[in-house]
Amino acid sequence: MDDTTLTRIAEALERLYPAPLAAPDFAAADGFVWHVDPDRLEPVPEINRVSLDLLVGVDRSRDTLLENTRQFARGLPANNALLWGARGMGKSSIVKAVHAQVLSEGHALKIVELQREDLPSVARLLNLLRASSERFLLFCDDLSFSHDDQHYKSLKAVLDGGIEGRPDNVVFYATSNRRHLMPRDMIENERSSAINPSEAVEEKVSLSDRFGLWLGFHPCSQDDYLAMIDGYCAAHGVSVDPERLRAEAIEWQATRGARSGRVAWQFFLDLAGREGVKV
Repeated sequence: MDDTTLTRIAEALERLYPAPLAAPDFAAADGFVWHVDPDRLEPVPEINRVSLDLLVGVDRSRDTLLENTRQFARGLPANNALLWGARGMGKSSIVKAVHAQVLSEGHALKIVELQREDLPSVARLLNLLRASSERFLLFCDDLSFSHDDQHYKSLKAVLDGGIEGRPDNVVFYATSNRRHLMPRDMIENERSSAINPSEAVEEKVSLSDRFGLWLGFHPCSQDDYLAMIDGYCAAHGVSVDPERLRAEAIEWQATRGARSGRVAWQFFLDLAGREGVKV
C-alpha cells in the first residue's frame, strides 16, 4: 500500500471521527454563537441589546429572570427559564439585557446562542462547556416545534442532561410564542389517534414543564406602549412636543394593528430619523 493510499485512508477516518473540538478563548468575548459543520463557537465582539431600564411593562418577568441569573452567576442553584407569549414584547431583549446587568455587577457569565435547527448538536456543545471553568447562559431564541419535528428530543439533553445531568456551569433560557412549544393541532392530532391519548401527548406537552421558570409576556396597554416610546426618547435625546408625540405614536400603532415593544421601537426609529437624531 503506497503513501498516497494511506493518506487518503487517514483523511477519510479524520472526516468520520474528527478530533475533539478545542475550546475557544472564552476571555475573547462575553458572548458566543454556536455553529455546526464544522462545530465551533464564534465570539461576538459586541452583543446587540438594549438597556434593562428601557424594557417597560415587563417588571415582574424582568426581576424574576434577573434574580435567577444572579443566583446562577454566583454559583448558586438556578432554574432553566422559558419566556413565552406575545410577539415583540421583549422576550429575547430581556435575556440579553439581564446578561448585561449581571456583567455590570461584576459577575463573570458568558452567553452562548444556539439556533433551534442546531439542537441535535447540543450534546457536543454541552460537553465542550462542561469542561470549562466559566459559567454559561445557553440561549435559544424563538424555540418551537412543528408537526413531526423530532428536534424536541434533543432539548431534553439541555433540560435533563441524561445520566450525566445538565452541566453545573450551564443554565438554559429559551423564548417562544407558544407556552407548550408545540402547535395545538399537533397535540390534538396525537391525542385523537393514540391508543392511550394521555400518554401519547404527555412527552410533548410536558417538555415545557421541564423549565423551572415560566415567564409570560402579554400584549401591552396603550399606556405601556407610550411609556416605552417616552423612555427611548429620553435615553437618546429626542425632544418632541408631547401632544404631537402621542398622536403620531397612536397613529403608528393603529397602522400596524398591534401594540408591542417592537412596534414602539420601530416608531421611535422613524421619529428619530425624521428629527435628525442618530441612534
